[in-house]
Amino acid sequence: MVKLGYKLSSEDTNPLDLVRYAKMAEEAGFNFAMASDHYHPWVDKQGESPFVWCTLGGVSQSTTELKVGTAVTCPTIRINPVIIAQAAATAASMMPGRFMLGLGSGENLNEHILGDPWPPAHIRIEMFEEAVKVIRILWQGGMQNFEGKYYTIENARIYTLPDELPLIFMAADGEKAARNAGRLADGLITPGIKKDLVEIFKKSGGKGKPCYAEASVCWAESREEAMKTAYDHWPIIANKGGINWELYSPRYFESLAKMLDPETEIAGITYGNNPQDHIDKINRFIKAGYDHVFIHQLGPDQEGFINFYKKEVLPEFL
Repeated sequence: MVKLGYKLSSEDTNPLDLVRYAKMAEEAGFNFAMASDHYHPWVDKQGESPFVWCTLGGVSQSTTELKVGTAVTCPTIRINPVIIAQAAATAASMMPGRFMLGLGSGENLNEHILGDPWPPAHIRIEMFEEAVKVIRILWQGGMQNFEGKYYTIENARIYTLPDELPLIFMAADGEKAARNAGRLADGLITPGIKKDLVEIFKKSGGKGKPCYAEASVCWAESREEAMKTAYDHWPIIANKGGINWELYSPRYFESLAKMLDPETEIAGITYGNNPQDHIDKINRFIKAGYDHVFIHQLGPDQEGFINFYKKEVLPEFL
């Protein structure tokens, strides 16, 4: 049976509301929640970008059963993997048995802020692999040392470790990343339906491991209202070819959005308030091989969306 989750969108929600929405999602019947980790929003219209590790502390106290993870944290440039290892261990200690660490290779939008160069994709993947190794080494406990190509651990020990270490999920939007996730991770995360990546992941060592996907929807009282909200707040979903990983400023994403026709539907988004449309979308993910789907409601009306799913969608998957 598929597990349905709720996206805690840090790009357009302040931290107190994220904590409140997590509680609402739990009470509505969502099985888990995944929180984004950004330094900047994609576009200024979104308007927020709280530090996810503080938000997770609040969520740990507002919920009791909801599983919570990051979707996704980049452990390579902006934040050293030694620090991510400590942060995730603390989060897992505050949410025993219900925290997951979702990791990805990041976007220039967030990772450039310290003045570091943005490496080409193959270097980013190498750094990502080594960062995961660093995290796992530190989670062994005890004093650790490590000398790698990109990272060094010198006499470091994480003293606050949970009784149950969190699972590590790796995001993939390409074949190599999916193969690495199959080898190195406890589960896969993809943006949208990527049936080919699910198959690669399973063939590369991921057989039997969970497959998570993010599903973008825009619930509103009318289809027209939903389309306008998606265009205003999340035009980046229309971008293709990996450009979202390369641009470094919200203003460039806004420039790209001006090339879109506001009257044109952005592919991959389910619009409006017809329950069957949302149910059919989730079923397409199930058919593609996913066992966990987290729903990202685009725009500010999160309460309306949660109530809609509670009444009209979640009961279909119990």
